Amino acid sequence: RTCDQLRCTACDFRVSLFNDYIWDQTCDYLFFRNNMPELSKLRAKMIKKKGARAYACQCSWRSVDELADLQTDQQLRWVCGKH
Repeated sequence: RTCDQLRCTACDFRVSLFNDYIWDQTCDYLFFRNNMPELSKLRAKMIKKKGARAYACQCSWRSVDELADLQTDQQLRWVCGKH
């Protein structure tokens, strides 16, 4: 399970999540900075992968295809945005 209200304390953007997708290896900071949160533009770098989940805010992104504790990633500044 994961919080569906994640918010980034670095860019103050809501973290978007996309089920059954991962991010292309060519993704970079400027891609997300310029295209978040427009799904039509983000699709250019999304790859379909059943069982995976792609997360992104305006400054960070992650693809997860197995159980992982995102709290242990020191580079991420994602917190629960409260329910």
